[in-house]
Amino acid sequence: MNIHSLLRSAESLGAVDRPADRAADTVDRVLGDSPVASALRGSWLGHPVHPLLIFLPLGSWMTALLFDLGLRDRTTARRLLAVGLAATPPTALAGWADFPLLNREQRRVGLLHAVVNGVAIGLFAAAYRAHRKEKHRRATVLTIIGLVVVSVGGALGGHLSYAQGAGVHRFQAPHHTGDLISYARGRAA
Repeated sequence: MNIHSLLRSAESLGAVDRPADRAADTVDRVLGDSPVASALRGSWLGHPVHPLLIFLPLGSWMTALLFDLGLRDRTTARRLLAVGLAATPPTALAGWADFPLLNREQRRVGLLHAVVNGVAIGLFAAAYRAHRKEKHRRATVLTIIGLVVVSVGGALGGHLSYAQGAGVHRFQAPHHTGDLISYARGRAA
């Protein structure tokens, strides 16, 4: 089984349908097609915002490992872990804002993407705490594991975007002035 087949298998994981639908309904209830939702989805940019925001936490966490292992600068490594953690809420919020726009198979992959990345975030938070407690070896191991886990989450996110086409052509929908949720609601009526 190759990696593409493994990622594609996430599309048929029906066990996550109920929680994925609840999550989409909750996000839709909270954000709907408000200006905040539209901004988080990138209507002002003509491009989804979530894929752009991921570079700050990922870059911070990868650079933290470089400072930790390569330069033995534990203070900078800890600070970079903190920068990545601080950049996570807006990044995740932008991803969740897109969630109601996904079809069933995309929601399955999207929910797994969110859960796996949540685990990675927990590992980076634990690495940050370990550095604060001067347990640097533990922090290094947690950072490495966190990077492996977030890579799996990234592979799921990449599959969602590239193989499943989530967000593709969102802003080129016919007669579309806001974001796709307004368009989708209009077509459903």
